[in-house]
Amino acid sequence: MMSFIEALRQRALNGYMPVIADIKSKSPKEGELIGSRDCRELAETLVSAGAPALSVVTESEHFGGSLNMLERICASVDVPVLRKDFIQTEMQIRETASAGASAVLLIVAMLDQVRLRRLYDAALRYDLTALVETHSLAEIHMANVISPELVGINNRDILSFEKDDGEVSTTERLIRAVQGNSCIVSESSIRTASDVARAGKAGADAVLVGTALLTAPDISEKYRELSIPLTEV
Repeated sequence: MMSFIEALRQRALNGYMPVIADIKSKSPKEGELIGSRDCRELAETLVSAGAPALSVVTESEHFGGSLNMLERICASVDVPVLRKDFIQTEMQIRETASAGASAVLLIVAMLDQVRLRRLYDAALRYDLTALVETHSLAEIHMANVISPELVGINNRDILSFEKDDGEVSTTERLIRAVQGNSCIVSESSIRTASDVARAGKAGADAVLVGTALLTAPDISEKYRELSIPLTEV
């Protein structure tokens, strides 16, 4: 299996904006998202529609996820899977790898510089790609210190459990502060092909979309709508 970043780059080489499909049971803002649907079938549908990589929210209290959900999805698809949670310990890094994931989310807003470095290094030891998530200029400066391969810019505020009305302008405003050759992902508040194009034109290499897919009448059609040709970026 390709690494998480390789999968995104391959999708771009095929001529499409890489869209990471985010699977989460519920949202503090939007409520139930999966309902009675089987998470494995959703994952397989998204991969069939073209998703080069998936993201699975395992945080239970606010987003209704679980490690078991991650394990089931990893076992059912042949693309890299990112674990999204409030990762605080190396034990969580280890269990992420054991579940079959290829990548793990590290949220800068919830970590100090020392712990961010320690968890980033732990992810590398377990052959996991770390998506280092930021939401402010100060957080990007913290991320720049460790020169991560993969940087996320969350258009919503995770400290409010993403209850705010995010906008792609956050990515547009912050992206130039990211240093080095990091692969950059614009996360959250991506609802339309126009949003995807804006993120791409700002310099994002990929986008991460959850709610817009999970609430769409036809999830496959919505995925194809969002994974626009790079000629439109």
